[in-house]
Amino acid sequence: MNIGSKIKRLRIANQLTLEELANRSELTKGFLSQVERNLTSPSITTLEDILEALGTTLHDFFSETQEEQIVFKKEDYFVNTQDDYEISYIVPNAQKNDMEPILIEIEKGKSSMEMEPHDGEEFGYVISGKVLLHYGDKTLNVKKGETFYLPGKRTHYLENSGDSKAKVIWVSTPPLF
Repeated sequence: MNIGSKIKRLRIANQLTLEELANRSELTKGFLSQVERNLTSPSITTLEDILEALGTTLHDFFSETQEEQIVFKKEDYFVNTQDDYEISYIVPNAQKNDMEPILIEIEKGKSSMEMEPHDGEEFGYVISGKVLLHYGDKTLNVKKGETFYLPGKRTHYLENSGDSKAKVIWVSTPPLF
C-alpha cells in the first residue's frame, strides 16, 4: 500500500490544502508533503493524528475493500462458444448477483440451450435478427427491437428463425447461465 498517495487522495477528497491538514493534525506542512511523496513515514501515533484530521480511522484506512466495478468493456467479457450459439457473459462473475445478463448469439437455423423450469424470471431484448421464443407449448416471434419477459415456470429456449445470426441480451434472475 502506498500510504503517502492514499493520504493525499483523502486530503484532496476532503478538499483540504496541505496547510489546512497541517493545522488540523498539528504537524508541519513540510512533513506532510514528505509523507505524501513517500519521502518519510509517519509513526503510528502521527498517522492516527493525520487520519483523525481526515475524518477516518486506522482500520478504515488499511481496509482493502475493492471498489465495485460498474462499467465493463468487451475485454472483461467471458465468452463460451458452443456449436449452435455463443454466450458472452457481459458482467463478469454475475452469478454472485441477483440477476445475470448475457449476450447470446445464435447461428441461423440453430437454437439456444433449453432452460428447465425454475423459480425466477427472464428478460430478453433482440439486438439483431429474429428468434422464436419457445415457452412451454407456445411459440412466439420476437424480432429486432422487441423484448420478452417471462416467468421461469416452463421449459423455454430461443431458436433463430432469421436469415442471419441473431443477437439477444438475455437477463435471468436468479443467475442460470
